[in-house]
Amino acid sequence: MSTNAPVLICLAGPTASGKSAAALALAGRWPIEIIVMDSATIYRGMDIGTAKPTAGERARVPHHLLDIRDPAQSYSAAEFARDAAALAQEIRARGRIPLLCGGTMLYYKALREGLNDLPRADPAIRQALDEEARTRGWPALHAELARVDPATAARLAPNDSQRLQRALEVWRGSGRTLGDWLAEPPRPALPGWRFETISLEPSDRAVLHARIAQRYQAMIGAGLLDEVRALHARADLHPGLPSIRCVGYRQLWDHLDGRISLDRAIDQAIAATRQLAKRQITWLRSLPQRTGVDCLSDRAVAETARHFARMLGD
Repeated sequence: MSTNAPVLICLAGPTASGKSAAALALAGRWPIEIIVMDSATIYRGMDIGTAKPTAGERARVPHHLLDIRDPAQSYSAAEFARDAAALAQEIRARGRIPLLCGGTMLYYKALREGLNDLPRADPAIRQALDEEARTRGWPALHAELARVDPATAARLAPNDSQRLQRALEVWRGSGRTLGDWLAEPPRPALPGWRFETISLEPSDRAVLHARIAQRYQAMIGAGLLDEVRALHARADLHPGLPSIRCVGYRQLWDHLDGRISLDRAIDQAIAATRQLAKRQITWLRSLPQRTGVDCLSDRAVAETARHFARMLGD
């Protein structure tokens, strides 16, 4: 790839690694617009538990792909890749610098490695599937998928509502199985662009784990339970939705359902967030040519800025 190619820099890292603060610091030196790479901050009304940028931070630096879905809706990695690619091109056309920032590595994989040209989401088919699932149950829909697309059904659990819905949606809408679509070569989302990755990673996971616990307790103190209570009161939301399955939300949902105590829910949420961080770190370390920065270092922001300048060719 030519060094003259347009560059898209991704500032990635596990939860609580300081990505947002580093991105805001970079925006103090360069004309940046942030493309948020996060599968939770896309939802409206889910602010505290997702550590969403504040109104003041958004006023300082443009943030894209926040609050773009209602919690009753879904958003796929393919949709992210299409949206992020379009935004990167628009931002560059304005003479500004696009910066990806977040920890949803599946989104980054879709953007970096390209996409199969799958059919777009069909709200009518999705609604019909949701209604069928309410009356028949997802295992019955899994059995239906097994008849038309046994290869895909074999790798999905009978209650994996999100993936079952997508596979059946593709079949009903196109007459082709998801496996058939995925067998075609992926299409680059940003052909001709150069990708660079700055990865904020902890030198001591125990310190990151302590940060995660402190941050979640601070979210509880800031009113996270009330935020989840407002979602729980909606008749159209349930634990099968991607929004409610978000780490830190599903555990409080179980508490509001009367299944576990609040203390137990908090403990489970912290443990689940630590597991999420572990998966994020594993995925980051598998990336080719990533540039690592110790997120626990006092010089983390300065090191991030140094690498950012080099990647831009400054």
